[in-house]
Amino acid sequence: MPFLSVSYTSFRNIADTTIDLLSKEVYFIGDNGQGKSNILESLYMASYGSSFRTRDDSEIVRTGNSQYGIRAIFRDQKERTNTIHVSWKDGKKRIEKNAKQIIDRKELVDTVPCVLFCHDDLDFAIGTPERKRFFIDQSLSMYDSSYIDIHRQYKKILKSRNCLLKDKKADLLDVLDVQLAQTGLQVIQKRRKTIANFNQVFARLYQEVSGISGVHIEYSPSWKSEDEHSIVQQLIERREQDLLINTTLTGPHRDRIRYVIGKTPYVPTASTGQRRLLSLILRTAQAQFYTELTGRLPVLLMDDVMLELDPDKRQRFTSVLPEYDQLFCTFLPGEPYERYKRSTTRVFDVSGGEFNVR
Repeated sequence: MPFLSVSYTSFRNIADTTIDLLSKEVYFIGDNGQGKSNILESLYMASYGSSFRTRDDSEIVRTGNSQYGIRAIFRDQKERTNTIHVSWKDGKKRIEKNAKQIIDRKELVDTVPCVLFCHDDLDFAIGTPERKRFFIDQSLSMYDSSYIDIHRQYKKILKSRNCLLKDKKADLLDVLDVQLAQTGLQVIQKRRKTIANFNQVFARLYQEVSGISGVHIEYSPSWKSEDEHSIVQQLIERREQDLLINTTLTGPHRDRIRYVIGKTPYVPTASTGQRRLLSLILRTAQAQFYTELTGRLPVLLMDDVMLELDPDKRQRFTSVLPEYDQLFCTFLPGEPYERYKRSTTRVFDVSGGEFNVR
């Protein structure tokens, strides 16, 4: 099991304490607002260096305090014990692994790979194009760290181009257009390949749980050509329009992702339960896809994710959960968590930020 314990200082409502996580499966039972999601957030932060709930670290600090800290102890693939320390003070975040400062969060990506299941995942099914692209980019980055650099470079070039558009410096755009086309093509090619392979896992899992066959991800790049010269020409032709509204209207930042059966959009006619299931299967496929490509098992963080599923779909969903290195689940009181519990499962009652073993 990766996570052995986690310690807290002024982290949201969690009491300043150390919580032992000495089990392959750990369940947290409690009402809303008691701290269940907070501990999942802290484990996610130990894995990736950032929260999945906010970009503002000041929101994480417990009321009345000016700083926070979390210290997670985990065991790596070689059975070595390691420590991740994430802290925030005076408006600055500091991340350390084994007392050595981490400058780039990319260094953490494959330290303790986590796959998060939460309510906001519904955005990946029915949300904005940006949120759907985020899911694909995240899935890609988990196993291909080079994509992180490519995507960052694309965003940097895009930002520079948009600044020139706002300043009406059209004569300086030629060089950036070539750079944008070159880097953007790398983004598109990696996304296309990933989606093609991801679909093989996703479509099978969704059919197995929902009984609906043929649902898959359709990728529509903003640039219709994958020829660098043609893309540069397209950017030049659209330049006048870009200058008019001070932004770049085409490129990977405008790519579209949708879920279809054949060529027919699936989500508009799907029920609420089918949409929720779609988001759960996306995460399930993400975990399985990661394992198939890397040979490593992820940690699963599941935050009240089965509330909207009927009993039959719950059973089917749990039957397709991928193999994991460790599993953390939150439940409301009264949920039938016992039917998923194993003899070795560690169960905590959560109330007012305090965690007590049952």
